Amino acid sequence: MSRVWDVPVDDSTRVRDVRVAAEQASACAGLPSNRTATAALVATELATNLLRHAEDGRVLINLVERAHDDGRRAAVQLVSLDHGPGIPDVAAAMRDGYTTTVAASLGAGLGTCRRIANDFDLHSAPGRGTVVMARIGHEPAVRNQGPPAPGPRAGGVNVPLGRAEYSGDAWGRVRDGDRLTLLLADGLGHGAKAAEASTAAVNELRGLAKLPPAEILRRLGRALRPTRGAAVSVAQLDLEAGQLSFAGIGNVGARLRTGGAWKPLLSQPGIVGAQAPASVPVQRVAWHADSLLVLHSDGLPSRWTPPDDGVLPGCDPAVAAAVVLRDAGSAARPVRDDTCVAVLTAGGVSRHGSGA
Repeated sequence: MSRVWDVPVDDSTRVRDVRVAAEQASACAGLPSNRTATAALVATELATNLLRHAEDGRVLINLVERAHDDGRRAAVQLVSLDHGPGIPDVAAAMRDGYTTTVAASLGAGLGTCRRIANDFDLHSAPGRGTVVMARIGHEPAVRNQGPPAPGPRAGGVNVPLGRAEYSGDAWGRVRDGDRLTLLLADGLGHGAKAAEASTAAVNELRGLAKLPPAEILRRLGRALRPTRGAAVSVAQLDLEAGQLSFAGIGNVGARLRTGGAWKPLLSQPGIVGAQAPASVPVQRVAWHADSLLVLHSDGLPSRWTPPDDGVLPGCDPAVAAAVVLRDAGSAARPVRDDTCVAVLTAGGVSRHGSGA
């Protein structure tokens, strides 16, 4: 199920809390001791930076499947996000041992995090804040391996309501040749039972890579009958055709950015596994080199404003998802539900990271 650790970093005791959460996540992922120590170190660095320089900072820890793994082993994904001042010189901050005349300046330690993490990326904007993502897998990171091969990438972040142990939302991806399918499921209600429904949808997706979105939703309807059911959106990218196909059932959202403009993709009313419509229309749109797709559960405010940021399509998808999550919420609009954001990008080379 979607185990999540959501730790606010608002005082010095939280640095330890983030480190302990990273160690717990590593145990759940089955990481060996050396990689658990790596996750703990990265967690400590990220939390320390938030404590000293950020506003409304937090660290989200999810268990995810790395894009190039075999699908049977989870990695630990750590994401720090804040509304702080941003990093003035990102390139300098990425160097090992970076400091400035200001003691323990914002960005200190990020070069180390990039070097020891399997995947790393960040997004920082003056006055808006910083998002940093690091994924720790079972094997040590390989230095100087070069950027990831160009191609579509998918990733996401997941936040439980009230910092609960489990989120009722989940996302997953599966690839079959030139076809990449991204799914987001919002289990009915909250807690463990909702998580069972969304996790069942993600698990079932692994065997449906060759099917189109409408057929995937039909198969999921059978698989989710023993559960509470879920709202589900399915987006499938056909690289050979240069086309994105989308179908959804229930209160799940989707927005596509292409050519610098955003457009919504619409889902049908219903609940997969309970009250699904007999047929589901499939929307088909052209996919371009600058395209970016955002899928999200209804924990995101219904009138969230998509970021006007041409840099995001080149970010790791998990970073783009975290930027959307951060910028859509505020203290004035508290989260009232589990919230999951999943992103599909065309796959430009990340500016600061490695892997995907």
